[in-house]
Amino acid sequence: MPRLSVIVPVRRARGSLRECLESVLSQPFTDIEVIGVDDGAPDGSGLLLDEFAARDSRVQAIHLPDGAGPDGCRNAGAERAVGDYLMFLEAHFVLLPDALRAVADRIGTAGEPDLLLFGHHKRPFRGRSRPSRSLELLGGLSDGPLAAPGQSALLDLAPVSWNRAVRRTLHEGEKLSFGPGGHGERMYALQTLAAADSVAVLPTACVEHRQQRYLPGLDDEATPDAAPAELVDAYAGLMEFVRERPRLLAVQPMLFERAVQELLSGYPTVTRRRRRYVRAVAAFHRAYRPEGHRFPGGARGLRPRLIGGGRYAVLGGLDTVLALRRGLRAAPDAVRDRAKRSLSKRYYWWQRKLPLDRGLAVYAAYWNRGVSCNPEAVFRKARELAPEVRGVWVVSKNQVESLPEGIDHVVPGTLRYWATVARATYFFNNVNFPDHVVKRPGQVHVMTHHGTPLKIMGLDQQDYPAAAQGLNFDRLLKRVDRWDWSVSANPHSTEVWARAFPGAARSLETGYPRNDVLTSATAEQVLAVREGLGIRPGQRALLYAPTHRDYEAAFTSRLDLERFCAAVGPDTVVMVRAHYFYGGAGLPENPSVIDVSDHPRIEDLCLAADALITDYSSVMFDYAHLNRPIVVHAPDWETYRTVRGVVFDLLSGRPGETPGAVATTTEELARLFNDGSWDGPASKELLTAFRARFCPYDDGRAAERVVRRVLLGEEPAPSATV
Repeated sequence: MPRLSVIVPVRRARGSLRECLESVLSQPFTDIEVIGVDDGAPDGSGLLLDEFAARDSRVQAIHLPDGAGPDGCRNAGAERAVGDYLMFLEAHFVLLPDALRAVADRIGTAGEPDLLLFGHHKRPFRGRSRPSRSLELLGGLSDGPLAAPGQSALLDLAPVSWNRAVRRTLHEGEKLSFGPGGHGERMYALQTLAAADSVAVLPTACVEHRQQRYLPGLDDEATPDAAPAELVDAYAGLMEFVRERPRLLAVQPMLFERAVQELLSGYPTVTRRRRRYVRAVAAFHRAYRPEGHRFPGGARGLRPRLIGGGRYAVLGGLDTVLALRRGLRAAPDAVRDRAKRSLSKRYYWWQRKLPLDRGLAVYAAYWNRGVSCNPEAVFRKARELAPEVRGVWVVSKNQVESLPEGIDHVVPGTLRYWATVARATYFFNNVNFPDHVVKRPGQVHVMTHHGTPLKIMGLDQQDYPAAAQGLNFDRLLKRVDRWDWSVSANPHSTEVWARAFPGAARSLETGYPRNDVLTSATAEQVLAVREGLGIRPGQRALLYAPTHRDYEAAFTSRLDLERFCAAVGPDTVVMVRAHYFYGGAGLPENPSVIDVSDHPRIEDLCLAADALITDYSSVMFDYAHLNRPIVVHAPDWETYRTVRGVVFDLLSGRPGETPGAVATTTEELARLFNDGSWDGPASKELLTAFRARFCPYDDGRAAERVVRRVLLGEEPAPSATV
């Protein structure tokens, strides 16, 4: 029988669940069981539970029907638990180092209490972790039950399930359970305080509470301002819980006083049927007000007396007076609020009043640089499978001349551009559309992305200022809110996107459409590409594609191309692809070097190359589809990972992380190609594991899956993940 049972309810936690579970399983204290309970989360969180359960015998995965809710998950986990003490941990939170050891030790020194309360740190959705108010309060509390003199301050601690360890015999003996709705967890926390004969405190932070972005309509539990009417019923249930247990009557006055405060705090948030709410609160007072209870005198007790007596009209009059006083004080702010700036042009506004065109899709890529990447692959497949949906590309004026023949396009700022983005139904882009694009009801935005993440992305960049480069995270979130679908190349990307771009978009785990050609290209097509690049028959072609460094203004080749080409000989040609953020590579003249920085299609360069040399570019994940050697040249890995931030250790040498041979100098790189290590058994083994992790959908049908799901509305096969 384990000492501790850690219960993790799971719902839409694909981007955070892995870190949560690893924070538990990596603890030095191992006498635990972990019970993850999934209620049919549509983002595939349940698959992660199964993954952990398969590799660690301490983990159990429970799958409930969709709609079981947080209360159902927690109750199901508690019913399955066999540990001495129950702990609950939200799937978005993490345990802090040595937390379980601290909890177990304190339970032992406190003499096996019914309830142990511990501290936590609080990390805002956008901000740094800080000690919580509860942690500060714990430092001034002593052991003892709620009914003991001076222990009413226990009610000031956060009423949540994840800051306490509950003795299982107490949970089962008193029939504790989580109720439905947004207040069920709060009432459970208060039940534990009321029922515990012995309470111990641990003024140590054991949990990091990571606030998540609130998404209306998707959050399964209400926020602190959940429906106030539900709070009346929740507190009525708590008071009945106490009444049914005569030994708990000593705590009834404290719980009633807490209910009075919270129900009064809920009154201002009631915007409809306020009279009904006041009547419900008054009925609660009549039913559960302890004998001898008195409200405070003077102004402090005025509002509790009014709402407890059902004096709706008097409360309304008091509200009116206070509102007038606040309005006079806030007049200057109101004037400023009326001076809002409109970003929409009149013509755009007028066009948005017209019906949507169900047969129109807008495509763009790389900030309107032309026709390329995932949007292009979807566009061409849509022409084949959904010809009734015509596609129009948004292209910058200076890129129009380079467009392929027959591409319908609009230039930003023109009248046709405003009409197109106002009336189109579908939008595909591998970056965000500009802020001035207003998403209308019925429009569908598909973010295709343009790479599998190795580097930190999105909101995760907040801790890396050199990477963020002044990025406005508020605006980023507004752009993310336009997404309906987020195309993912692999499960790794799905997890990272969910964390880096938190929003309501559903994941399309289809693979990247742009990589279809890497799987389906024929030998004749590859030969034609090589000939077009000037690669001679029998010549070994290497694609050198280093990544962009946010902290550098211009391209710098960390590979000494002159020395490398001299070392590997004239039968090897190096195609150099500088990142598109740079204005070219500025390479020296050398017959063995081809500058392909301006080549329009990276996919063609991958097809032409016999091997890829890169540092940290996401092209490695695409190139892996070809099952050809990948060699990592990483002379500044420590600098890059420290300044830019990464999501896994590319140079660890572990299968699934390192794609092949690694070099840190030009000499080492040349040696790898001269002695055959670049394509040796060890490199092939690493590549196989890398492909298994990052290329699970390399069947050449990714674009088809996107078109069928988004444009044709076809449901995926039961085994597919969306």
